Amino acid sequence: MHVGMGLFFQGLEDGRDDHDVLRGGLALAERAEPRGFSSLWTAEHHFTRYHMMPNPAQLLTYLAGRTTHARLGTMVVVLPWHDPVRVAEEIAWLDSVSGGRVVLGLGRGLGSIEFDGFRLDMGESRQRFVEYATAISSAFETGAIEADGELYRQPRAELHPPAFTSFRGRTYASAVSPESARIMATLGYGLMLIAQKPWEVTVRETREYAELFRGIHGANPPAPVLVNFTTVDPDPVRARELHDEYATAYARSTIDHYEFTNERLEHVPGYEYYAGLRRNITKHGLPAFNRFLADLQMGGTPDELVEQTVERIRALDAGGVVNLFAFGGMPQDVAERSFDVYSEQVLPKLAGIDPQRDIGVAAAQRA
Repeated sequence: MHVGMGLFFQGLEDGRDDHDVLRGGLALAERAEPRGFSSLWTAEHHFTRYHMMPNPAQLLTYLAGRTTHARLGTMVVVLPWHDPVRVAEEIAWLDSVSGGRVVLGLGRGLGSIEFDGFRLDMGESRQRFVEYATAISSAFETGAIEADGELYRQPRAELHPPAFTSFRGRTYASAVSPESARIMATLGYGLMLIAQKPWEVTVRETREYAELFRGIHGANPPAPVLVNFTTVDPDPVRARELHDEYATAYARSTIDHYEFTNERLEHVPGYEYYAGLRRNITKHGLPAFNRFLADLQMGGTPDELVEQTVERIRALDAGGVVNLFAFGGMPQDVAERSFDVYSEQVLPKLAGIDPQRDIGVAAAQRA
């Protein structure tokens, strides 16, 4: 199966400045391809230390020059925060300079602090996502971007250079609500799964998505990508301590960043799903929800992590997993040890299991 590594520049530690967090993440990135990881990924966030990465394409262009064959993934570019022309140009250029190694993840955003910082109406995000994504995906196939939508109008403009090859089959999106899932399936995107729901619900909805996709396109969707905030140690006691401390801290940072307990989301069009989420938090209590989110992440000893990963990948019929090793206020030496243990004792085993599974393969290559 495909095994990748994600970079999450999260600054939760007291006394560790932003630049040191960035240096730590880049140090891990330098070692990923030589240690056998098949892809490198990063997300997009703004204005806080939750994740300090305003432009995934910028980092991935740097990493394209530091690697030779690892795929380069966005998880995700938040389209409503961008001019679609610039997204299309930057991704096409990255794809060209890297020889077609880009795996494109797209999303519509959730953090109100980020929409406010960009002076954008959060209630327009779903429509903007659809109009922007439609124009961008078409541009990668035709070499020119144009649109005549309600919110986005773009006279025809050519991309030079164009995308290296088709993005059909290597474009993904994060989808949580049923409404978003239908949009992503219609656009022809695969699913990027960052655990937020009970595991059995994620499995069921992923299968429903595949059926929906087949009904629309008459073909299977791209194999899903599973993203995991990973803790691992050969000592079972230490492995549990790592999960309890850092996965829990990451989960709490997610709750705080996205303001899951804020009533504001209930009144924003397109975010109705999160009203129910807030009610569940109120019903069960914030500590219980925090633990629930943390325990959705896989962690344990190397053997346990192999077993968990194989089980989940097969249940989802996914192409592979992307692991993040530095998060939740984790010191650099702890992140490096997790990376070392995983790359030495987990990665070689996973790489030999279900070798037919892959992610981000263009339709022409799959055929």
